Amino acid sequence: MFNSWLESLFRLSENQTSFRTEVLAGTTTFVTLAYIIFVQPAVLSAAGMDFGAVFVATCISSGIATLMMAAFANYPIAVAPAMGHNFYFAFTVVIATGLAWEVALGCVAIAGLLFIVTAGIGLRERLITAIPDSLKHAIAVGIGMLIAMIGLQWAGIIVDAEGMLITLGDLRTMPVIVATIGFALTAILLVRGVNGALLIGILVSSGLAWLTGLTEFQGIMSRPPSLAPTFLKFDILNALQPNMVTVILTFFFLALFDSVGTLVGVAEQAGLMRNGTLPRARGALLADAVGTVVGAGLGTSTVTAYIESATGVSVGGRTGLANVVTAILFFLALFISPLVSMIGGGYETTDGTRLYPVVAPALIIVGTMMVGSMRFIAWDDSTEAIPAFLTMIIMPLTVSITEGIAFGFLAYAMLKVSTGRTNEANWLVYLCAVLFLIRYIILV
Repeated sequence: MFNSWLESLFRLSENQTSFRTEVLAGTTTFVTLAYIIFVQPAVLSAAGMDFGAVFVATCISSGIATLMMAAFANYPIAVAPAMGHNFYFAFTVVIATGLAWEVALGCVAIAGLLFIVTAGIGLRERLITAIPDSLKHAIAVGIGMLIAMIGLQWAGIIVDAEGMLITLGDLRTMPVIVATIGFALTAILLVRGVNGALLIGILVSSGLAWLTGLTEFQGIMSRPPSLAPTFLKFDILNALQPNMVTVILTFFFLALFDSVGTLVGVAEQAGLMRNGTLPRARGALLADAVGTVVGAGLGTSTVTAYIESATGVSVGGRTGLANVVTAILFFLALFISPLVSMIGGGYETTDGTRLYPVVAPALIIVGTMMVGSMRFIAWDDSTEAIPAFLTMIIMPLTVSITEGIAFGFLAYAMLKVSTGRTNEANWLVYLCAVLFLIRYIILV
């Protein structure tokens, strides 16, 4: 009876899979993306949010959104807080501008609601088509470079320098040594095709950090921390102020690019695409959108479909049953908060600098993966290459995803107009360029 119920719910036979295969796939996906439960609290706590509450919010929102993906679309694609979005939230929106994290959460919630509202009118699909491919790929590369740069800083490999932005740090210090060993191990496991390479690297690095005195063992299991410090603390009212429009739209566009790109990529690998289209795409996008709103209410940044789900697909995952397994593991992870605190808590140097040598290698590796999109840019066409390069380089140098996107749109519009090739860009590109120009004029 149980098997027939699963069959009717997830259509296992139709998708040429089995209960055992889906359990293996869901477990594989979780092991591969579990690094986010260690990284997310470290990133958002840098913006002043409570470490334990963010950890709980990450696990619960990921579990709920992953279950919704199973219910709405029956896809083996897990959903969790997005890398890149979390850095934009913490470093660009909160730290760089001094904005309260509660307002930033309000912006995330509004962006999620906007995602839901536009579900039935095809606006998202038109926006995706309107934005030039070169800029889409450049945005992914720029975010990857930003993440990798912060990872190098958190490792202590690069440091502040007088008279210039950064320079090489002291490679003989213990945090750098631990981070370097963790990076080397993770990279070796990754190139050898080991599932969960990032997670294994984090766990081994945490063991080294404990042995070398960079962190203290706090146990492995306990009751989950309180969610009260972040629960329903989002500030919607102040997020609706006119100066927050750019922030909201950036969260919206980033979610749009990430979710659609990941869904198509993983679905293509799983053989779920039909005549170039993705069945039940709206349900899948809705899971992302609702998950983002739920996550903002709990206390975490934008959640979206995870490309790491491809590992579960590679071992045979084809239905939402794999997602049910992944979601259960997210909920069970709530009880390992002492381990998460030890790994993500960081290490304070004698000069007061806080380093995160345990999670830094994962950031560098993730950045490396994202930079791969560079190969899809038309480098032999200067009207495409120059805007793409500006988008990529501005993001890490300004620690701002928004500024990278703005420079890219402005350059793209200017070069297409100056060469008489205005018909190669959608009118929305020119509109965005004008809006970004007005924004800079007002800021000046």
